[in-house]
Amino acid sequence: MAIDIKENRPAGTDIREKGRADDGQIIYMDRRLYIQLLVFTGCESLEAVVVELQAQNIRGALYASLHDPNGVGLLTLAENPKFFVTDLRAMLARTPFAQLTCRPEWTMLGRTYTIGYENDLEEVLIGRPSRYVGNPDWPWAMWYPLRRTGSFEKLSTEERRTILMEHGGIGQAYGRADHAHDIRLACYGLDQNDNDFVVGLLSKDLHPLSAIVERMRKTQQTSRYLSRIGPFFVGYALWQSSLP
Repeated sequence: MAIDIKENRPAGTDIREKGRADDGQIIYMDRRLYIQLLVFTGCESLEAVVVELQAQNIRGALYASLHDPNGVGLLTLAENPKFFVTDLRAMLARTPFAQLTCRPEWTMLGRTYTIGYENDLEEVLIGRPSRYVGNPDWPWAMWYPLRRTGSFEKLSTEERRTILMEHGGIGQAYGRADHAHDIRLACYGLDQNDNDFVVGLLSKDLHPLSAIVERMRKTQQTSRYLSRIGPFFVGYALWQSSLP
């Protein structure tokens, strides 16, 4: 639940997620989702993996890899990151996951975040990404990390806002047309390759995912201010947890 607390905290140390209520007041919430993608190969029985996931209280999705005929991607969501090194770790140590080969170079991990203007923080940080991942109408998924150049951070606030509005406007247009829907995660310090963000694109078909990436290549952010992007994991959902 979003809260509005005026506390005396040293400048720059308030790490709560921030938004703005309809009356203009700043609101805060100290909750967020962590989302992790683990990629495996050597999966000879998709049915066994799906059965195991159905038996567990796991939030997320299982994707058949488009690039590896024996590959799967397991996406999991949790508010408490301890889940990934306790409950999830224990499940992965059991059959059938124990028979798979993890490909850690494809691992992606990030957290939901706000940009300061949202008026429903719980929806933005928890509800919306959970529904997107669990939506059976959007089985196709593309996940990839990216890193901006240092020069982007040196731009003025107004210049950064203009660049991000161009990029975000394309995403919103694709979403309104039900072509593709995005999940944006911050991964500063969480990514093994020092990326800044993880992006998830979800769709009912594969082509819109390729089309939106192609369209984004022409924006200022991608063409001038990205130093690294990818690898891309593309998959089709075999299992999705129930919508919240």
